[in-house]
Amino acid sequence: MELEARPVKYSQTTLTELMIPSYANFGGKIHGGILLSLIDKVAYACASRHASNYCVTVSVDTVNFLEPVEVGDLVSLHASVNYVGRTSLVIGIRVVAENVRNGIQRHTNTSYVTMVAKGEDDKPTKVPPLLLETREDGRRYLEAMKRKELKERYRDDFDNEKNRLTVDHNVEKLLNERCVIGWKE
Repeated sequence: MELEARPVKYSQTTLTELMIPSYANFGGKIHGGILLSLIDKVAYACASRHASNYCVTVSVDTVNFLEPVEVGDLVSLHASVNYVGRTSLVIGIRVVAENVRNGIQRHTNTSYVTMVAKGEDDKPTKVPPLLLETREDGRRYLEAMKRKELKERYRDDFDNEKNRLTVDHNVEKLLNERCVIGWKE
């Protein structure tokens, strides 16, 4: 039985949280780990809504910290399903920090989280197709497909290079780097 397609807006989720002093690092800015935790939380909520199942994080791609988040900022994480596979979903997340005193909003992070839906038997389970209602939905789906393709190509290329990258044959590449070779031949 084929599951009925669900539109992007069906599972769009926004999580908003006030950044309090206990979230700050020694520099007075919000810990990146706090933001990563919130990203994971909103990705779970969005993916689970779409899948109507428990979902687990498989990977977090491209967490770019564009601007620091300050204590007192109101941070909103906007999540949407950008792509679905058979059992997986890619959730796009845009993080916006708002200074509540002056109302200025800053785009601080973008991230893409891949989740897998789990059934009652704790095995991956099929997710509903994604209904693309707008060109924007289509653009995000296509970009997610391209990111997936490039990620797989990078993984394969890196694995191939890693097998050829032996220290014995490449030690000269280390000589002009900011490292000190401490072993003796």
